Amino acid sequence: MQASKAYEANFDGLVGPTHNYAGLSFGNVASRSNEKSVANPKAAAKQGLRKMKRLADLGFQQGVLPPLERPSIRLLRDVGFSGDDASVIARAAREAPELLAAASSASAMWTANAATVSPSADTEDGRVHFTPANLAAKLHRAIEHGETRRSLGAIFADEARFRIHHALPGTPALGDEGAANHTRFAREYGDKGVEFFVYGKSEYGQGPQPQRYPARQTLEASRAVARLHGLSNDATVFAQQSPDVIDAGVFHNDVIAVGNRTTLFCHERAFVDQHKVYDELRTKLDALGTPFTALEVLESEVSVEDAVSSYLFNSQLLSSTDGRQLLIVPQECRENARVAAYLDSLASRKTPIDEVLVFDLRESMKNGGGPACLRLRVVLDEAERAAVNARVWMNDALFTQLDAWIDRHYRDRLAPADLADPKLLAESRAALDELTTILGLGAVYDFQR
Repeated sequence: MQASKAYEANFDGLVGPTHNYAGLSFGNVASRSNEKSVANPKAAAKQGLRKMKRLADLGFQQGVLPPLERPSIRLLRDVGFSGDDASVIARAAREAPELLAAASSASAMWTANAATVSPSADTEDGRVHFTPANLAAKLHRAIEHGETRRSLGAIFADEARFRIHHALPGTPALGDEGAANHTRFAREYGDKGVEFFVYGKSEYGQGPQPQRYPARQTLEASRAVARLHGLSNDATVFAQQSPDVIDAGVFHNDVIAVGNRTTLFCHERAFVDQHKVYDELRTKLDALGTPFTALEVLESEVSVEDAVSSYLFNSQLLSSTDGRQLLIVPQECRENARVAAYLDSLASRKTPIDEVLVFDLRESMKNGGGPACLRLRVVLDEAERAAVNARVWMNDALFTQLDAWIDRHYRDRLAPADLADPKLLAESRAALDELTTILGLGAVYDFQR
């Protein structure tokens, strides 16, 4: 039986004022290849903001998630730097620039890693569940989850409708990278669905593992999140990502696959025992009366290397209000001849994708994050949508406010050496203090408390 009307909302992360290229993410090819280059935080923030506005204009539910406080003075103090804030930054710059870089990372802009979200149609208690990702594999990301939980709590504050868990324990055995390794399938967003968890390795079980780059998501973490969210066994599928594609730079599943409603769009080398994965998804969805289509891209059409360099699969697959399915891809897909040819061929094939839209997200892409990285998907019914903090929804007025806010507070050039500038901390805090007023978040940052 179909549930009440529901929507899939995308909550995009605003790029923070300290957006820079420190090359902190081993296994992320783009991040490491652009290490130490000069970033443009203002351009990065505006590129992301314009993506949000365009999708809102097209009729999609589009929300905004705030950046975290960076540089993180808390992290620097926790590792032994003392004195006033300026002294902490100066000493860290002299003695441990790598820790200052970690403390200054604006990686929380990629909100696909913010949390895993299960809609109320799937959960045992009928609430929307959020589990912030512990991101235990990387220091610069492992410091995010407490602040992320605070921000989610300010936006999804109604405890009768929303349950925000604490992150899993921050150990590699329970390494959790959030919605970048999670997809949900359902006939309609408000229907009961099947949640698809993809992991890189099992910490305690047997099975293949990557040899070059680390597997950041464990089966144990995925199963723990499913238990926390009250998901039944017949509504979950757990699949292992192919170790060889992790070694090729596919550090999250959303670099090799994306799903929406009844469609999985993926590369033929995405998963271990790939056709068994399709069969299990199809069987469990069939029990719900839901069809399933796997749109598989062959290696002969687009290689894994081309997929990684273009971020073809780090796209958003969205259903418009008229039922058409849109694929949102970065400009880099048009600059890769083989990927562009594949996208052009979609018009002549019988596929679930009706239209391809291209966005310029160059600043984010240089750090290894495409359209899908920038958004957290949250399915909401009408009552749940009404319970969300109304000031975070993208519209003409909010766009104008945020565009002017970026102009007031963001630099158009940020080199690695600039992280040592104590003025950057003051600028960032001034920006975030004003942002909490614009978005009606209250005192969510440490410096405000």
